[in-house]
Amino acid sequence: MVGLSSFGLCLILLLPTSAIAAGGQLRHNFYESSCPSAESVVRLIVEDFYRYDHSVVAGLIRLFFHDCFVRLSRKGCDGSILLDETPSGEPVEKASPGNVGLNGEQVIDVANSFLERLCPGTVSCADILAFASRDAAVVFGIPSYPVAGGRRDGTDSRAEQVGLELPKPFFDAERQTEMFEKKGFSQREMVVLAGAHSIGGAHCSSFQYRLYNHSAGRALDPYIKRTYALHLKQRCPVAGALYSLQPVNPGMKVGFGEEVGQRLDGSYYGGLLRGEGLLESDQALVKERTTRQLVRNMSKHPRKWAQEFAQAMEKLGKVDVLTGDEGEVRKVCRFVN
Repeated sequence: MVGLSSFGLCLILLLPTSAIAAGGQLRHNFYESSCPSAESVVRLIVEDFYRYDHSVVAGLIRLFFHDCFVRLSRKGCDGSILLDETPSGEPVEKASPGNVGLNGEQVIDVANSFLERLCPGTVSCADILAFASRDAAVVFGIPSYPVAGGRRDGTDSRAEQVGLELPKPFFDAERQTEMFEKKGFSQREMVVLAGAHSIGGAHCSSFQYRLYNHSAGRALDPYIKRTYALHLKQRCPVAGALYSLQPVNPGMKVGFGEEVGQRLDGSYYGGLLRGEGLLESDQALVKERTTRQLVRNMSKHPRKWAQEFAQAMEKLGKVDVLTGDEGEVRKVCRFVN
């Protein structure tokens, strides 16, 4: 459990000065009057968790992406990924196979608990997640960037929607591009956001077929570097017959960028050019001419990539949000009010 010693004196000073901010649009400094310390509280909690467990903080970016990309009733970035249950009783998003291994919810829980004490019923869970994902990117190396607030929390969450909305780990560049374009993102922005796969990781089940049974007559994916494949086989050994291989350690997770260290510094793109993309969807970006050129460009210009990553994340946080009187502000992020 994180000690949160950073807050010992700070909490005495962090007091709200007025009621909930009005307005039906996202805007910067949204909580300036209603809960002026909101973003600072979230940042300190993210930094505190980072000192204890980098993987938890890395998970916040994936959590945010999945929340915004899965749209329910044509709404995204509504904190629906955080719900443990809904009044309908349907399986929620986090129960979907596409959300296996989600991490970072504990950071949101702690921030939600602190902010409910400071400014009851004021800061939405969707905004907490948006702020936390920004702060996670910053501790991993991205220059800080502003995040608008004013999102409201959704009351719906359906596991069945996840498989329809999220890119699969085996998608080629064309299918990924089509999916991002439907959400309003260019192919360049798609490749920029893929750089988040410098941190976090994936379960062996997401990529082991690339090592042992990639396609008819070919066990190993020809686009994966052989020395990297040997490393992955050591991490993800299997047993059984050729067409019924089973992982020895089903829960094993391999980190993105293990070879170069987990930082959001553009090294992901160099790894792709060397054949060290963990997921087939990552490595697919160098198979197609236009995305390969983007990968090369971002590999050569990491500072420019970092700026574009911040811009793409800010844009992601504005995808079909609930604002104004829509939705609610949850008291506990895991449950509707």
